[in-house]
Amino acid sequence: MTSRSSKATARTSSEARAVARTQTLVKGTGGIGTVRRTTLPGGLRIVTETLPSVRSATFGIWAHVGSRDETPALNGATHYLEHLLFKGTSRRSALDISSAVDAVGGEMNAFTAKEYTCYYARVLDTDLPLAIDVVCDMLTGSLIREEDVDVERGAILEEIAMTEDDPGDCVHDLFAQTMFGNNALGRPVLGTVDTVNALTADRIRRFYRKHYDPTHLVVACAGNIDHNKVVRQVRAAFEKAGALGNTDARPIAPRDGRRAIRTHGKVDLLARRTEQAHVVLGMPGLARTDDRRWAMGVLNTALGGGMSSRLFQEVREKRGLAYSVYSYTSGFADCGLFGVYAGCRPSQVHDVLRICRDELDHVADNGLSDDEIARAVGQLRGSTVLGLEDTGALMNRIGKSELCWGEQMSVDDMLASIAAVTPDEVRSVARDILGQRPSLSVIGPLKDKQAARLHDAVA
Repeated sequence: MTSRSSKATARTSSEARAVARTQTLVKGTGGIGTVRRTTLPGGLRIVTETLPSVRSATFGIWAHVGSRDETPALNGATHYLEHLLFKGTSRRSALDISSAVDAVGGEMNAFTAKEYTCYYARVLDTDLPLAIDVVCDMLTGSLIREEDVDVERGAILEEIAMTEDDPGDCVHDLFAQTMFGNNALGRPVLGTVDTVNALTADRIRRFYRKHYDPTHLVVACAGNIDHNKVVRQVRAAFEKAGALGNTDARPIAPRDGRRAIRTHGKVDLLARRTEQAHVVLGMPGLARTDDRRWAMGVLNTALGGGMSSRLFQEVREKRGLAYSVYSYTSGFADCGLFGVYAGCRPSQVHDVLRICRDELDHVADNGLSDDEIARAVGQLRGSTVLGLEDTGALMNRIGKSELCWGEQMSVDDMLASIAAVTPDEVRSVARDILGQRPSLSVIGPLKDKQAARLHDAVA
């Protein structure tokens, strides 16, 4: 005869199996590199990657919200909220939050992007339960008090001022505005002085409640960890806060975007009394889900991804016109950017732009040599592996993959995708991307005649 407690235990276990689904997404070797996902009731996803050879673990929570989700009046709200979640909960003060992680020698931080936000802590593996409890408490129990909003407003305004004082950073915000205009992707992640000053605690609380329910969150953990233990600890933390919500809810799908408007041939100049002119010349790129992204990565590496790249050799090594020159790509849900950055003396800005434009046009028309492509493939494969050598990078990879793609790819599969890129694929994407009319953003002390000539670079 089965006891009442045994029946209750069996029923509870059956219910748990029905609502908590666990899958092995990537099979590692000997337990190393295994990626698993468990979806809890309420739609909360937990993904982990096991690396038993280390003594650390990084725990993060990714929120499916970024500056792209803000209205013009709410510009900066996502980043503001990122700050406020560190200011205290019903269980911990701001000092309690920071001192708990400091006391075990850990690191804790967060970052806001155009399409997501991440909060994380890196600790010794033995201190992982503490990191889980602290970060989950922050995400589920933030008070967002009026006084904290007022105090943190000053810190955020200083952060905006700091960015404005760094033209090498600020020019990338200007280029996004040049390309996307008043679309949400064109507005700065930090917001502006006016929008930050206008944000109230009540508006931020509403934004928090809308975007931080479990269906919008992905928990990611990597290092010397046990998946089942992480799941139990995360579930306990969310249940303690009453934050699992509707048990029938499903995770939201990866973002599909809203087709941001992209500009061709526009020039924006921001006059500043700087020692250098900071320029970004670029054009629309690829969405992050585009099958051609691997070929685009090879193209970007060959053009401006290292000391042997075309732009570095032509602008810096052969002519000494710039100390820093590189190319980069940014992929969003439905669109992307490709850009070339250089910092140079104002008197040299037109020479630098002419060389960069000539190289882009040449590669668009004639492609890269087989040797350049082979070298770029090798460089990209090596940098991919070297960039995943710590638990923080692993946590970022699996968390972003789950949130943005809804799937995981092993490192071996990533390396195979890069190695499979053919010269013809690189030449094809070069024609498609580099063959477009570029836009230009410049920050610097250019005189009127110099500024008037900037349009020549995009003609």
